[in-house]
Formats: sequence, C-alpha cells, structure tokens
Amino acid sequence: MIRVTPRILLDESEITEDFLRASGPGGQNVNKLETAVQLRFAAIASPRLPDAVKARLAALAGRRMTKDGVLVITAQRHRTRERNREDALERLLALIREAAAPPPPPRKATTPTAGSRKRRLESKTRRGATKRLRASRPEEE
Repeated sequence: MIRVTPRILLDESEITEDFLRASGPGGQNVNKLETAVQLRFAAIASPRLPDAVKARLAALAGRRMTKDGVLVITAQRHRTRERNREDALERLLALIREAAAPPPPPRKATTPTAGSRKRRLESKTRRGATKRLRASRPEEE
C-alpha cells in the first residue's frame, strides 16, 4: 500500500509500469536500454479514491488522462530506470495530493471603497484631458 494522504491509500497492484526507450541525448546508451517509464493508473476505476478527488484529478490531469479514465505519466528525465520509476511515482502522488486538497474557500464579493472610486475617476479625467490636448483640430478657413 502506498500512502498518498492520511485518508487515501493506493494499492500497488492498481499501478502498472511499462518501460520504453527514452528520447534525447545519451549516446549509444539511449539506443540499447529502455530507461523511460510509462506509469498507468486507472484513476476513475479506483475504489480507493473518493468521487470528488476523481473529478478534480481528471481536471488537473488534462491530456494525461485517457478517455477510459487512465492516468498516464511518462518519466524520462534521468538516465537510469530506477530514478525514472521514482520520478513517475512521485509525480503521480503529487497530482493525487493536489486533487485531494480541499478546494479554496469561495471568494467574498466586496465593493470598492469610496476613495478608490474617486481616485479611479480622477485618473480617467486626467487621461482624457491629455488625449484631448493631443487631438488634431481642423484648420479654420
């Protein structure tokens, strides 16, 4: 079991890993070894995630979430398979933690103060006066 938050635990069997060849620099090593990791987690089908977390996770994941509700994270930053596995798992857990965080409280609507309204109108008046001075006037005949 992988602890994500105090209330959310993930079963390791829900996460699958595929290894593929990493792109980018690396010399001959990059053509021989499969060091990149593609981590798959069926988030929508997971019984351990609450529905609210699933919805926020789908919104946060964006294009990383497939139509079937599978979250796909590819890690190829490091040269070794183990470091890429750790990186992919950490990125998955960070995404789930962010989705599990409570939403921010709703914003309270406030009205501008009288002083701020007055300052705004005065600055608009000054700006209009500056523009009026720049305006070209037709020459009188």
